[in-house]
This record gives sequence, C-alpha cells and structure tokens, in this order.
Amino acid sequence: MAKLTTFEVGYCTHRGCMALRGAGLRVCRFPARAWLLEANNRRWLWDTGYASHFADHTRSGIFRLYAQITPVWFSPQQALVTQLAHAGYQPGDIEGLIISHFHGDHIAGLHDFPQVPMISSGSGWQKTRTLQGFRALKSAFVPGLIPPDFESRLRFVESFDEVELPAELRPFERGWLLPESNGEILLVPLPGHAAGHLGAFVLQDDGWTLLASDAAWCPDNYQKLRGPSPLANLIMDDSAAYYRTLNQLHQLWRGGKARILLCHEGDL
Repeated sequence: MAKLTTFEVGYCTHRGCMALRGAGLRVCRFPARAWLLEANNRRWLWDTGYASHFADHTRSGIFRLYAQITPVWFSPQQALVTQLAHAGYQPGDIEGLIISHFHGDHIAGLHDFPQVPMISSGSGWQKTRTLQGFRALKSAFVPGLIPPDFESRLRFVESFDEVELPAELRPFERGWLLPESNGEILLVPLPGHAAGHLGAFVLQDDGWTLLASDAAWCPDNYQKLRGPSPLANLIMDDSAAYYRTLNQLHQLWRGGKARILLCHEGDL
C-alpha cells in the first residue's frame, strides 16, 4: 500500500475568522504542508509549501501586497528540498511533482526541483498561465515562481486514465489514475478554491486518505459546514463550486471511510 510523509514548509498568519466564519480576530498560524507520496516503489511530491523564492518574488512591486496580507515565517532549513535531503532523498529520486493548484504557498519551491516532471490540472494551468499584475495577485499567483522550462516538463491530469472511484469514496465518483501508482493514488477535481484545484485519494494500509489541499482550511469547515468569512469569496475561483465541494467533503466525512488531510489546518 501507499505511504504518506508530511512536511511542514513554513507558515503564514491571518485572522482566524478569515478561515472559519465566527472564529474571531485572533491571529492564527496556518502551516504550509507538502507530502511525499510513495507507491509501487516510486515517489511523488504533493506541492512544495514555501521557499526562499517566495520572499524573493514578493519583496517589491504589486506582489509585495501578497506577503503583507499573509505574513510568512520561513527559514532555509524548512525548504522542502532540504527536508527531503535530511530524509535521504534527492530531486532525482522523485517521479513527479503534483501541483494541487497554483497559489504561491503551494508552488514556491518549484525552482528547487530542476528536471523533475510536473503534474497539474490542464484547465487550471491554462486559466492561470497568462495572469500578470493585479489579476495574478488576486489569484494568489506569483509568475516568478514558475521555472523557465516548466511547460516542457508538465503533464496534465486530464491525459491520465479516468476511472470510477470505489464506492466507499462517495459522493466522489470519478478521478484520474496516477500512472505507475498501482491504483493506489487517484487524483480528483476539488473545484472552487482555485482554478484546477486538485485532491488525491491515497490508499494506505489503514484505508483511504484524501489530500484535500485547500478545499477547506480547518475541519469545522466540512464537519460543521461552517465556511470561511464571506471576504474569502473575493479570492476564490468559484465560490459556489467551493461550497459544493465543501458539501462533498462533509458527506465523505460522514461516511467514515476516508481520512481527510488539509494543507493549512492550523491553530484555530
């Protein structure tokens, strides 16, 4: 069965009520998590978290607002590539880097993985790739975080085999089989938060785990169906789709057949 290893790669802070309606004005810490996925003697990364490149590209100009709105705490020792090295892995050991979506706190470390194949939603990349200036900022996309040869290494999930998901993963019905994962990693669309937002069902020894990325920011979002502040709608790709996805997470959680992991679950 597949194995998941969690890495915390820096964190940002924000008012709790932005992530959970009614949570108050206390400033909360939201870690940026990335995962190492291992299946069938192969390894993939799920996102990168923060990296020094984020500070480099948000130090001036309009993207300076990104770092001001969500202050970031990060040290070079926390870089995903450094943490992987301490665990005994080099970029060349990675089969591919799966990008859940193109927000800066998920792609800041792409430059640290030269020559590693990239995987993303094709529709998400097509909607994001030309964004510049304020339109990019509104989408939390920092163009400088994309390596120059990115597209030559990029594969789209839409090109993978589409499969019917196991019944225990309802209400999710269809997804894409990650090649060479022996059927143990299934990629699924989780629309709303960002263009082309993806999740992954991972079959481990104790059952299925859903890497839900930013489909929720804390368990109360999907367990109690308490969404974030209405102000959060301003940065969403599709707020109506976000709440449909949140309801799907609620149904999955109620079914009790899969564990749900979130990227930024913090200290709310």
